[in-house]
This record gives sequence, C-alpha cells and structure tokens, in this order.
Amino acid sequence: MSQHNIVGSEAFEKRPHVYIRSLKSGGWRRRRARLALAFMAGIVVAVIGGAAAAVAAFGPLLAGG
Repeated sequence: MSQHNIVGSEAFEKRPHVYIRSLKSGGWRRRRARLALAFMAGIVVAVIGGAAAAVAAFGPLLAGG
C-alpha cells in the first residue's frame, strides 16, 4: 500500500478560502437564462425537423400514392 506525504499540503493550512467572482452581479442569471433560451430553441428546431422528416417519409403513403 502506498503512502503519501501531505504534511505541507494546502489542505491543512489555516488560511481562509478566497473566492474570486468573475461575473458581475446578475451576470450568472443572464447567462443561465440565455442558455435555457438556446436549449428551448434547439428543442423547437428538432421538433420541426422531425415533423418535416416524418412528412417527407410518410407523406406519399398518407396521400394514397
């Protein structure tokens, strides 16, 4: 079994953690809203594409051809 020498590791230091904010207040909310909007737009495009493919594949059969 291997042993690790982690005596001087940062995990055991008593300093407080420093969190760095890279986005302004409300920036994360706008980014998440934009991501949700893009996801919903992708779903709409997929549904329309699937319907068009179904009409192209089964249209002649439904028209009696």
